[in-house]
Amino acid sequence: TLAGAMTLLWFFLLLAASGILAMNTPHPRNSTLYHLSKQLLQKYHKEVRPVHDWTEATTVYLDVFVHAVLDVDAQNQKLKTSVWYREVWDDEFLSWNSSMFDDIREISLPLSAIWAPDIIINEFVDIERLPDLPYVYVNSSGTIKNSKSIQVVSACSLETYAFPFDVQNCSLTFNSILHTVEDVDLDFLRSREDIKHDKKAFLNDSEWELLSVSSTYNLLRNSAGDFAQIQFHVVIRRRPLVYVVSLLIPSVFLMLVDLGSFYLPPTCRARIVFKTSVLVGYTVFRVNMSDMPRSATSTPLIGVFFTVCMAFLVLSLSKSILLLKFLHDEQCRGQEWPPLCLRGDTDADGPRRDPTAQLAGVTESPVCREHQDQSGTLKEVLFQLQSISNYFQTQDQVDQQEIGWRVLLERFDQLLFQGYLVVLGFYTITLCSLWVLWSGS
Repeated sequence: TLAGAMTLLWFFLLLAASGILAMNTPHPRNSTLYHLSKQLLQKYHKEVRPVHDWTEATTVYLDVFVHAVLDVDAQNQKLKTSVWYREVWDDEFLSWNSSMFDDIREISLPLSAIWAPDIIINEFVDIERLPDLPYVYVNSSGTIKNSKSIQVVSACSLETYAFPFDVQNCSLTFNSILHTVEDVDLDFLRSREDIKHDKKAFLNDSEWELLSVSSTYNLLRNSAGDFAQIQFHVVIRRRPLVYVVSLLIPSVFLMLVDLGSFYLPPTCRARIVFKTSVLVGYTVFRVNMSDMPRSATSTPLIGVFFTVCMAFLVLSLSKSILLLKFLHDEQCRGQEWPPLCLRGDTDADGPRRDPTAQLAGVTESPVCREHQDQSGTLKEVLFQLQSISNYFQTQDQVDQQEIGWRVLLERFDQLLFQGYLVVLGFYTITLCSLWVLWSGS
């Protein structure tokens, strides 16, 4: 019938259109990129170093960008850095004529499918790769570019002597494990000056400041042969502002307060209480201080500074205690003068004699006895007046001696204060000089 014929015609037209679309749609197995990668890896052996002449060395070009300093562990002598690392080398078996493959000049290949140099970091104690990149780029001339972002935990000789003004120099040494320089040689991808002063990728808002990344090329000689070696020396400097504000300035303020206590009189007992309070406050400050780096090889100079400051506070308190003790002993010694002249049976020259005893055995008339009683009363009054006068004279002598001792102690206290200032100033200048010299070196 006509309807059946029309249905059959439409079926053949749809079938023809589907065939045309299938012919015009590129299949991945027939794409140029697929053919290129298949041709490159079809007879490729990743176990063999990719050179036609085995006597020629494969040169690997290295480059490093320091992205951030993540952690500095002075106690365990470890440095953790975030590094962008690049390797470039030529593979003579992975080159092609781009004009024969739709002008494709660069493709990506799996790193696991090709030969790669066995470059390691000698100082690493742990390596953490941030997302791993399993592919490398290969251009038509056979140049391979392998880039990866890694977090390197490396061993480093960290010197905390000049903390918080310390400068650290840590090395990252790259070399091949198995291949000698006759097989695998190393070189710099960029010039050394560009590597040294390139800070564009560094995060500059952390505790550490990147000063430079100098680089050197060496030959490591041992019994197995000569190995090419490249070292990147990462020089970083700590930003000291936080530690100056939280550690040094409070300590300096406490020392200035202790110096101000010298203006209190040396005989003032509140001076000892004041100095004791300063010493206790400094001790609490030292106990609660947890920002000091801990190193097993050296003691930070700031730790010596805090210890010497505490020693100065103890010395200042001890000096005030000794002065007050000395003055107290002199006062007690002055009070040992007994008021002997106040006793009724003594006078200034010794035991007072009884006037009636001097006339023993003599017959006394009533008139003489009355006159004698009046004379004894007058003598008694005279003796009392003399004893009072002698007592006040003695007290005046004691007061004069005490005033003399006070003047002497004040002069001695001033002398000790001047010596204290000289020693403290000399120590401060020496400490600052050591900080400047050590951080500068």
